[in-house]
Amino acid sequence: MDALHDVADGATLMLGGFGLCGIPENCIAALVQKGVSGLTCISNNAGVDDFGLGLLLQRRQIKKMMSSYVGENAEFERQLLQGELEVDLIPQGTLATRIQMAGMGIPAFFTPAGYGTEVAQGKEVREFDGKMYLMEMALHADFALVKAWKGDTMGNLVFRKTTRNFSTSMARAGNITIAEVEELVQPGELDPDSIHVPGIYVHRIFEGTNYEKRIERRTVQQ
Repeated sequence: MDALHDVADGATLMLGGFGLCGIPENCIAALVQKGVSGLTCISNNAGVDDFGLGLLLQRRQIKKMMSSYVGENAEFERQLLQGELEVDLIPQGTLATRIQMAGMGIPAFFTPAGYGTEVAQGKEVREFDGKMYLMEMALHADFALVKAWKGDTMGNLVFRKTTRNFSTSMARAGNITIAEVEELVQPGELDPDSIHVPGIYVHRIFEGTNYEKRIERRTVQQ
C-alpha cells in the first residue's frame, strides 16, 4: 500500500482504537503484507489472536508493545512469558496523557498514577502538596495510524461515536499521520463544526475497504 511505503523495520507506530473498536484494519493488513519487523507498537490494546495487532504478533513482526490492556490474546501472553516480546504496561490514563502531551508539545508531566509500584521504577518522583507524583515523558511515534468514519482529501477527519478514543490524540502525536476512512469526500463536504482532527495533522489519507468491525466480546440473551 502506497500510504505505508516508508514504514521500515524498527519503526515506532501508534495505532488508534480501543479494544477492537475503531482500529486501522487496512493499515494493519498492509503491514502484515509488507512484512516489516522489529516494530514498537503503541496501542491501548494488543488485539486478539487472529485480528488487529494479533496478526502482527502471530508473524513476530512486533518487538515491543506499549499498552494498557493486553488481555484476550493468548499469543501475546505466550511471547511475553517466553521472553520473546518486550512489554511496557502503562496505566490507561497515563498512556492517554503521554500521547496528548506529545501532540501539545509538552515534554513531560507529573501524575500520581503508579507511584509505589513497578511503574515508578527509574522515574523521577516529586512531592506536591503532600502527595507523591511520577514524572512521565510525552510519547511520540514515527507513524500514527488511525481509522476515522469520514475524511476529506485535505485530511480533515470525523470519527463516529466512541471510535475517536485514542485516535484523535495519536493523530497529533505522530511524525507522520496516516488515516484510513470509511468514506472519503471532497473538501467542503464535511461540516466544519463536526471535524475532530483538522487536516493539518494528517499527512496521508485513503478510503479503506472490507471493514469487519469486530468486537472482543458479544453478549446475547440466552
